[in-house]
Amino acid sequence: MHVTVEDVSSVKKTLHIEVPEDDVVRELNRAYQELKKRAKVKGFRPGKIPRSVLERLFKKDVHADVSSKLIQSSFIEALKETDLKVIGNPKLDPPELDATGPYMYDATVEISPEIGEIDYKGLVLRRTNYTVSDEEVEAQLKMLQKNMADYLKIEEIRPIRKDDYALIDYEGFREGQPFPETAKTQNFKMKIGDGQILKEFDDQIIGMQPGDAREINVTFPQDYSNANLAGLDISFRVTLNEIREEVLPEINDAFAKKAGQYETLDELKKVIFDNLRQGYSKRMEQELHEQVYQELIAKTDFEVPDTLVEMELEGIVTEAERSFNYRNISMEELGVTRESIAEKYRDTALKQVKRHLLLNKIIDQEDLSLSDDELESALTEMAENFNQPLEEIKKYYDQQQDKLEFFKHTLLEKKAIKLIIDSGKIEEVEPDEKTADEDNKHVSTDG
Repeated sequence: MHVTVEDVSSVKKTLHIEVPEDDVVRELNRAYQELKKRAKVKGFRPGKIPRSVLERLFKKDVHADVSSKLIQSSFIEALKETDLKVIGNPKLDPPELDATGPYMYDATVEISPEIGEIDYKGLVLRRTNYTVSDEEVEAQLKMLQKNMADYLKIEEIRPIRKDDYALIDYEGFREGQPFPETAKTQNFKMKIGDGQILKEFDDQIIGMQPGDAREINVTFPQDYSNANLAGLDISFRVTLNEIREEVLPEINDAFAKKAGQYETLDELKKVIFDNLRQGYSKRMEQELHEQVYQELIAKTDFEVPDTLVEMELEGIVTEAERSFNYRNISMEELGVTRESIAEKYRDTALKQVKRHLLLNKIIDQEDLSLSDDELESALTEMAENFNQPLEEIKKYYDQQQDKLEFFKHTLLEKKAIKLIIDSGKIEEVEPDEKTADEDNKHVSTDG
């Protein structure tokens, strides 16, 4: 067998593979011999069919099977001969097999990039010292208060006005026909003026009284959040059932007990404070990691195989689908497709692949490994986080070796990141007031 390698790029190669004529003839002879034993042709006894007859009747199928076998065996040999570490599947466009002469075909493959030694020591990194303020704790309490508000029916007979809460029934029609995206909905609660459906919709409800029905015509803007409604004229039939007012609970010990069975308001505040602090701690860590990646990418130039980007992108899209399903929302309802998600996050996938490749290089470069104690500690932490027995976690990974290897590699990547940060120069800085609390707008009080 003869193999030559054409460099398409540093990470893409085309293998020109030539299978000798002797091998082709031998495989064809073997195929026809096997076919002769089992073929049934009218006028011939089993095992006595002339090859010329078999060729006339079955040549196309035999040649397809033989070419497939030749490609499979020769491609594996070609990889051994060239010592290429291929990722993903090869791209093949094999020609039809000829009964005479060698069989020649091309296989385009991708390989991991060769990354030179990385000088990661001494990176100048900025760590922002986020601290939790009393104002942030109060803001979280206000949000919690809002979430725990009661909405009571207004007994006064009067028209609805801005900032009231309305309980409505509605159904939307397009060109006189019911429209699936605006299907009949009952007792829908909305604050007048917030534009939950559309501000134009709210404006036409103002002045209605409970029991009133009204036709409301709106045009959804081209950039509307639901792409299936963007730019459409919809006629709504709306009935106002009730006018309600928001009644906020008083923030005190009773409020704390209702919020999460906390004994006192101070206990609730402490939980909010701790959660905000944890959020800032994670943010500080994420920002440091992001700086590390940016620095390494800036000083290390290499090509990224499309195969790895597509694999990363598939993971992102699959995770998005899982998230939609968890919330019982279909992508179609939001006018989203797998293709649109992939297009939006392609650059994110590329960056993720670069990060993994760089960390892999440092893991190899520094010969990093994971001790049994480190793995045990990480599994114990996972068991605590998921509130599961350690033995159950271990049993799961014993049965899922591929997931265990992935978990181990994730721990090695964390080890590499820590090595880089520990060897860097950390500058402590104060946060920008405008962004200090961005990541902590919605903080749980679950503890």
